Amino acid sequence: MSSYITLIKDARTTKRREQLRQRRIAKDERAERRRAATKGFYNPSNPRRSMWMTLVCGIFAVYCLFPFVYLIINATKTQSDFTGTFGLGLGHSFALWDNIRTVFTYQDGIFGRWFLNTLVYVVIGAGGATIFAVMGGYALAKFRFPGRRAVFAVIIGSISVPGIALAVPQFLLFAKVGLTNTPWSMIIPSLISPFGLYLMWIFSEQAVPSELLEAARVDGASEWRTFRQISLPLLAPGVVTCSLFTIVATWNNYFLPLIMLKDAQWYPLTIGLNQWKDQASTAGGQAIQNLVITGSLITIIPLVIAFLTLQRYWQSGLAAGAVKE
Repeated sequence: MSSYITLIKDARTTKRREQLRQRRIAKDERAERRRAATKGFYNPSNPRRSMWMTLVCGIFAVYCLFPFVYLIINATKTQSDFTGTFGLGLGHSFALWDNIRTVFTYQDGIFGRWFLNTLVYVVIGAGGATIFAVMGGYALAKFRFPGRRAVFAVIIGSISVPGIALAVPQFLLFAKVGLTNTPWSMIIPSLISPFGLYLMWIFSEQAVPSELLEAARVDGASEWRTFRQISLPLLAPGVVTCSLFTIVATWNNYFLPLIMLKDAQWYPLTIGLNQWKDQASTAGGQAIQNLVITGSLITIIPLVIAFLTLQRYWQSGLAAGAVKE
């Protein structure tokens, strides 16, 4: 009987404590709402809001978005409106769809060929560079072998050398083997990404626990199966980051195709649009700045789509390690 009474008292005490706790929570919530109504919400770990930092971030956002806005506005103009109206003002007529149609039909539709060339260089070159960087970085991070420090020194040295300094030696080498003015002169150099290799090396060190690999080996999984089924999903944010770096670098590559390619049929978009831009300065050349602007707008659309599509893989890795299981 006494134990039953004790249980009842404990239950009542627990209930009373829970009611008090709920009241404190409700009181704190009301106080927070009153404070938020006058001062706004803020991060408790960084309670001070800075008007100057907001202003600086706003200026930086305008600086980043200004070229994109300029492209959109001027892509809607005719050639006469482009030269006769204010750069950030609308033209007398909306010619965006006419400009797009003319871009793909001008000079027998060579813009489409340049676009296809760029896609081929990106898919094969940047795709291959990502694959090599992921596999090489994972191997360097999770396997111990003689010469590992020397490989690290070579990678760091390769990153410190700008790509433009290697363009001329690459041209001389490809000229010796007869690969200049061919797609291979663009694809083969794009397969090497020292920064991507270094990035995946560092990311693999932290993202893939060695204990997980040991457990897979104990269970009899081969190294390839362990990499494909266990490590690769954990490396997804790093793979996406590496692939986007290589895609942007290959898509925007200018100097390498400038010295490697002579035939306009193999030009990427960067060289082709620059050729259109310089057309007005040649004897008897026609100024087509409206087509250059429209072509530039079309050129950046795939990159924007790639970033928007792949950003969720970045977000999936932002909280990795933040919660203790």
